[in-house]
Amino acid sequence: MLSRYTVRASYKLCKFRFFSSYVENPEAISKCSSSSTSCSSPEPSLGCSNNLTITKPFDQDEIFSLNKVIARCVRSGDLDGALRVFHGMRMKNTVTWNSLLVGLTKDPSRIKEAQQLFDEIPEPDTFSYNIMLSCYIRNGNFDKARRFFEQTPVKDAASWNTMITGYSRRSEMEKARELFYEMTVKNEVSWNAMISGYVECGDLEMALHFFKATPFRGVVAWTAMITGYMKAKKVELAEAMFTDMSVKRNLVTWNAMISGYVENSRPEDGLKLFKAMLNDGIRPNASGLSSVLLGCSELSALRLGRQIHQLVCKSTLGNDVTALTSLISMYCKCGDLGDAWKLFEAMKMKDVVAWNAMISGYAQHGKAEKALFLFGEMRDSKIRPDWITFVAVLLACNHAGLVDIGMEYFDSMVRDYGVEPRADHYTCMVDLLGRAGKLEEALKLIKSMPFKPHAAVYGTLLGACRVHKNVELAEFASTKLLELDPRNAAGYVQLANMYASKNLWEEVAKVRKRMKQSNVVKVPGYSWMEIQNKIHHFRSSDRIHPELDSIHKKLKELEKKVKLAGYTPVLEFALHDVEIEQKEKLLLWHSEKLAVAFGCLKLPEGSRIQVFKNLRICGDCHKAIKFISEIEKREIIVRDTTRFHHFKDGSCSCGDYW
Repeated sequence: MLSRYTVRASYKLCKFRFFSSYVENPEAISKCSSSSTSCSSPEPSLGCSNNLTITKPFDQDEIFSLNKVIARCVRSGDLDGALRVFHGMRMKNTVTWNSLLVGLTKDPSRIKEAQQLFDEIPEPDTFSYNIMLSCYIRNGNFDKARRFFEQTPVKDAASWNTMITGYSRRSEMEKARELFYEMTVKNEVSWNAMISGYVECGDLEMALHFFKATPFRGVVAWTAMITGYMKAKKVELAEAMFTDMSVKRNLVTWNAMISGYVENSRPEDGLKLFKAMLNDGIRPNASGLSSVLLGCSELSALRLGRQIHQLVCKSTLGNDVTALTSLISMYCKCGDLGDAWKLFEAMKMKDVVAWNAMISGYAQHGKAEKALFLFGEMRDSKIRPDWITFVAVLLACNHAGLVDIGMEYFDSMVRDYGVEPRADHYTCMVDLLGRAGKLEEALKLIKSMPFKPHAAVYGTLLGACRVHKNVELAEFASTKLLELDPRNAAGYVQLANMYASKNLWEEVAKVRKRMKQSNVVKVPGYSWMEIQNKIHHFRSSDRIHPELDSIHKKLKELEKKVKLAGYTPVLEFALHDVEIEQKEKLLLWHSEKLAVAFGCLKLPEGSRIQVFKNLRICGDCHKAIKFISEIEKREIIVRDTTRFHHFKDGSCSCGDYW
């Protein structure tokens, strides 16, 4: 290849050899793959037929027509068909060679063929060089790409931008910047590559420097800055950038803001902006809908989720796998497993993500048998499970206490599927063993991890220690958790709760003092529910809800009834050193009980009540709501951070194992 850059006279010899090889075969036959229908042509003489024969002298129009056939074959992925047409042509121009080269460079297994083809091009143009340059960049061969770039005889803006963009995507911003300043004439793509590169690196200061300096401040640059600020959790700066945009926003810009709100725990703002986008006449795509539906899931806004489902059905996304999978996930997380299943069954095409969403849904709702059955169906459908599949499967085993089955699936990951266990799998297994009371086995598993244990795995062990009241191991887990994440409130709170459950109030005071000294703030517990398209929030010992008097009155009424039915408060969940009467009052005012009482007041008799909580449901609330479901003759669903609890007729779907 290097001779091309040093001995330009060799082109003439190359051209002579190339064309002379076709003079010997004046009746060249051009054939395209007879098995492919993608290369059909409106011109009878160019159709993909085994009987295609060129019988008249070649002219430029015929070269142009056959070039179109090659391009169609390449677009459809029929490279062999394109090659047959190519080799059947008696005369070719540079466009012919470039069209085939584009196809070969897109297939990583045919790079050597692409290199050989490039070496044979009689008169390669700048586009030929750029095709090969992009190929090297795309396949990660940057050393070769840099040498090739330096030896390219004529570089245009695309050549420079290909290299700059390649380095930017690899976060090699020093090399990108070096080329950027060498470039004589920069265009909008050059500036955007630098801005986006620094955004991806998290260097927003340099990104802003280039953003302010660019003479081409288009929508791509604005959107990149918005995305960067959202990823850095600088929501106010992203909002200011969005408001100040001097160019028309496109769909990507709206999506960046909406997904940014959802990812920064501001789903309500994301949903409001989504409505504003629709009012602005912008149609959502599958990516944007995924963010909106995630926002619906976090807010449990089932009614809005249904409206989006209607929007999907009326749009071109009705059969889009990504959009439908997002809807399945939304229905599962909003508590409507029935509609999720109907949608899943109706899907014409299901990829591994769709199967994962449905299996995870059943696992979250404690339907382990159905989740594991579905996993078997997935395998029978020849869909290869990935690491996320096994997280869902292990969660299903965890929620049902299926220790032996869970261990078998954990072992089969590597043995049968070549899926290496990740941090999430170990967390599931520690939880599975720990909640089953096998705390020593859980600790042994942590010590056997092939990588350094992460904070979540010690947090999971700590939670299991609290369930089984193992103070010594809880202290160990708490210490390890806080070593890895000193500002993790759970490390303090779980240990304090453990001491409180055993009436070790002096130890509780010590933990709370350490927490205060470390400036760690406990996340307050709260619950919420959707009634008539409005989200209602409740905090433990709430003092601000506008209908608090009515809620307290209903709670006192329910308290009398459940006590007559046999309920007694579980005082260990009142985590303060106060009198028994005060403890009972504190328990009565837990956020999930306030929400359930409000649901009893506002929803028709016999209708389902659905509550969502940001923390794990407490044992006393779990016990009380079982009684309430029987007395009120209602199904009550509570989703906490771990799973769904379906209360009905005095029992819970979890079987009191959670």
